[in-house]
Amino acid sequence: ASVDTDSESNFSYDSEDEYRLAQKEWEESIEELQQLVLVLLLPWVGKFLGRKTSYWLYARYLRVGLGKSFFL
Repeated sequence: ASVDTDSESNFSYDSEDEYRLAQKEWEESIEELQQLVLVLLLPWVGKFLGRKTSYWLYARYLRVGLGKSFFL
């Protein structure tokens, strides 16, 4: 009976180690995805917002001119 208990405890220990390893790999893959999003998506969003802002400012410049009213 003692042999069965030892093998069961070893099995649960191995299972816990595998669970921890799988959890660590999962967290690492999530971190890699976050980095990928930052590298690819953030510059694209910045480019989009920058162009949108520049078009808006240029249209305002054409409409109002570069006087005090442009900045107010």
